[in-house]
Amino acid sequence: MDLLFVADPLDGFKTHKDSTFAMMREAARRGHALWATEPDGLSWQRGGAVQARARRIALTGRSGAGVDDWYTVEDSATRPLREFGAVLMRQDPPFDSEYFYATHLLERAEKEGAKVFNSPRALRDHPEKLAILEFPEFIGPTLVTRSADDIRAFHAEQRDIILKPLDGMGGMGIFRVKDDGLNLGSIIETLNRDGAQTVMVQRYLPAISAGDKRVLVIGGEPVPFSLARIPQGSEVRGNLAAGGKGVAQPLTARDREIAEAIGPTLAARGLLLIGLDVIGEHLTEINVTSPTCFQEITDQAGFDVAAMFVDALERAVAGG
Repeated sequence: MDLLFVADPLDGFKTHKDSTFAMMREAARRGHALWATEPDGLSWQRGGAVQARARRIALTGRSGAGVDDWYTVEDSATRPLREFGAVLMRQDPPFDSEYFYATHLLERAEKEGAKVFNSPRALRDHPEKLAILEFPEFIGPTLVTRSADDIRAFHAEQRDIILKPLDGMGGMGIFRVKDDGLNLGSIIETLNRDGAQTVMVQRYLPAISAGDKRVLVIGGEPVPFSLARIPQGSEVRGNLAAGGKGVAQPLTARDREIAEAIGPTLAARGLLLIGLDVIGEHLTEINVTSPTCFQEITDQAGFDVAAMFVDALERAVAGG
């Protein structure tokens, strides 16, 4: 079938670790045709359908660090999204206004017959920081507020806290404030901008020293290995983008408990792929926009995450 990937520019892909590339490679291996567009290639006009300016690409078989000729363009066309077998929304965060508008175009395309993964409505309904609020039994002490006074009271109670913006990614804008409260006022001012922006505050979890685990859930089923992203040096963040070291490891009983409780619920809402972030025993985020870590898990653990994903995609298309 023809697969349309709505993604960031292909020339920026780091193919040695990009999960969207891993999806493409597995889909091509099975004989599916690969098409790609960027969010600004989507459009709609009265009397017509949502369409995309898209390029059909072929993989060259070359990939890895520093490789920039990993694909060739075989064709270009403007096509309605409903003509593709599946549309995969794989634009990286942040979830800004343009991302929001793209989900509305994709939802319109769904009503016209397109099959879009992850579901555009589900992308909007599950902001990655706030989605955990639906599952309080799995999270640590957490506060979501605009109030500086609330944050100070939370710190006084918890003594060691993490503060982060709701629209951050890759560990951007994350601060730790220990018992001494050093720089708490300045950090609050930076993040909540005089009460104009909402902040998430969580109790610091010492288990971060063993890694911030990415647990992938595909079609409601957990991948049997997580990628523990371990902070390096004096860094408090385990995110790979912040210099964390990724180590694949089997799911713990608690990882599996969390994934098996949340996965089927979110899969039923159209979230074919999610990435749970787990520190120790606690869920900290639910990633839905373009979860990653496929290649790191496959390379280290030998489990083919992309194959599991394309299996689930094919089932979803056939069943829908």
